Amino acid sequence: MAITFEGALAGHDKTLLYRSARSAVLANNIANADTPNFKARDISFESMMQDATRNQLSMTATSDKHFSKSSGFSAVDSDELLYRTPSQPSIDGNTVDMQREQAEFAQNSLQFDTSFLFLDRKISGMKKALSGGQ
Repeated sequence: MAITFEGALAGHDKTLLYRSARSAVLANNIANADTPNFKARDISFESMMQDATRNQLSMTATSDKHFSKSSGFSAVDSDELLYRTPSQPSIDGNTVDMQREQAEFAQNSLQFDTSFLFLDRKISGMKKALSGGQ
C-alpha cells in the first residue's frame, strides 16, 4: 500500500494555504478601513471548495436556456473573493466593520495555528515512523 503526502497530511496543507490567503484579505480590509468607497472582501471556505470541485465536476450546456456554470456564485473579480454584506454601511461607501474584521482575523489566526499544530504532529509522526521511533 503506497503512502502519499496528500493522504498523510489529510488536507491540513491546503487548509494552511486557505487560512494564509484569508489572512491577507482580512488584513487588506483592516488596512483600508478609512478608505472611501472601499468594499470589504472575504474568502469563504465554501467558495474554495466549489472551485476545487468545479474542476472535477464540469457541466456541459446543451442549450442557450441552460444556466452558465458561474451563475450561482456571487464573486465579482475572481472566483475566490466575495464582497461582504455590510451590517451598517458608512456614508462614504466604505463597508469595513472594524470590529468584525478584527474578530474574523483573530478567529482565522487561531484556526491557522490549530491547522499548523495538526500538520506539525503529522510530520513528527512520519519522521518518528521513518526513524523507527528513535
